[in-house]
Amino acid sequence: MIKAVLFDLDGTLLDSAPDLVATLNHLRSGRGLSAMPVDELRHFVSHGAPGLIKAGMPPCDEEAFQQSRKAFLEHYADNSFIKTRPFDGIEGVLEKLKNAGIPWGIVTNKAEFLTLPIVEKAGWTSTAAAVICGDSLEHSKPHPAPVVAACELMGVQPSETLMVGDDKRDIEAGIRAGCQTALVTYGYATEQDCLEMQTQTILIEAPEDLLALLDLSVE
Repeated sequence: MIKAVLFDLDGTLLDSAPDLVATLNHLRSGRGLSAMPVDELRHFVSHGAPGLIKAGMPPCDEEAFQQSRKAFLEHYADNSFIKTRPFDGIEGVLEKLKNAGIPWGIVTNKAEFLTLPIVEKAGWTSTAAAVICGDSLEHSKPHPAPVVAACELMGVQPSETLMVGDDKRDIEAGIRAGCQTALVTYGYATEQDCLEMQTQTILIEAPEDLLALLDLSVE
């Protein structure tokens, strides 16, 4: 029986691609490069600033990469919740969990200084039972430690917890921690990722599909 749910943040709870790609385009503009469309870069969002920079900026050496990364994070920190919004259906699912007395938390690889303001702006600070960030512990996903830590904060066993994400690292972390897992296909996972992971986890096409796994009504 599932007694708690853990969510990845970007690509699972929040559609943050517009703001992340906007920050990348800010960097591109500074280099005299044209803006890139959000849809072209959505699949890189789950890999954070490094993934987006490698995908959307010209090749460079390590020093230039770190300069770009620093500039990216500084700009994004001030512009992280402009167009970012919960995916359609997420708020309803979280309300259902609350009404059913099922605690939920967040396990993300995004750094704390970025995550906590976003969680606050989303209105989830008081409702999320656990928020574990990429720098909260020594290890981040796909290591199981963040998932285990979140379960401890919520007072549940990993075997009683559903880990939901849109990236292989989310599913691997959940499996290694001993959780049940679900990969959302509405986020930033590629079609190939979904095909590769379908034998290891449950695929979720819409947030509301989670309710069936929890024996909760969609109504």
